[in-house]
Amino acid sequence: MKNSEIVELSTEDLVARIAEEKAALTKLKFAHAVSAIENPNRIRYTRRTVARLLTELTKRKNVEKAASEANETAAEA
Repeated sequence: MKNSEIVELSTEDLVARIAEEKAALTKLKFAHAVSAIENPNRIRYTRRTVARLLTELTKRKNVEKAASEANETAAEA
């Protein structure tokens, strides 16, 4: 999943996609532990996709937090 695709997702879709990717990663790790999977690079790709999704979610939360703090500061002044 590319970063441009991740940015286009809504926050709810982002959270759902994180859960899906984490479940897929767990399945891949388990399958690889039991017997070698055909393409072990899929584990790395999935792990990095989860990291990209979590990074975008954190970025959105930080922007939301900064906006709410700015509103509070403006209300006080």
